[in-house]
Amino acid sequence: MSIRFSRAVFVSALGFCCSLLVQSPANAALGGDPMTPPAGSSEISRTVAPSTSNGIAVMRSASSASSGATTASSSAAASASYTVRETTLGNSTVIREYISSAGSVFGLAWSGPQMPDLASLLGNYFPQYVAGVTSARKLRGGGHGSGVVQDSGLVVRSGGHMGAFSGQAYLPQALPAGVSGTDIQ
Repeated sequence: MSIRFSRAVFVSALGFCCSLLVQSPANAALGGDPMTPPAGSSEISRTVAPSTSNGIAVMRSASSASSGATTASSSAAASASYTVRETTLGNSTVIREYISSAGSVFGLAWSGPQMPDLASLLGNYFPQYVAGVTSARKLRGGGHGSGVVQDSGLVVRSGGHMGAFSGQAYLPQALPAGVSGTDIQ
């Protein structure tokens, strides 16, 4: 009986120690509110307003570092169609949230040495992503590879290899005027 108790205590302690090493989830959700940056992360925000000048797209932006506050001139903020908020997690993975003027996340991009928690990032759209990837893998006969879903209501491209992962996800119907899927980077 004492060996079982000692083993249970050891396994519990090991589990607790491992949980301390795991990065906390980003808590962003596609189609929802922006994430609350986890402790130990850094953040940069910039307000972006696409406009045209002689047929060429011009991007105006303002940025702030680490404070989490967006600092923008009043004219740029007033005409902004979206904000890009970049968060670097403690594991060096960078997540960029594309936030509409109404405050909801319409696009996400990520890159880094570890894959972010897609269930947290995609929120209610995660089951649709899993179903799309599963269907695509069945069509090509199984195997592994990049996770690509391109539906009318959701586009996700995710791939990479150990130490170098990247991806994009966006809601085509929620893209602000003048913004395309190629702007989500």
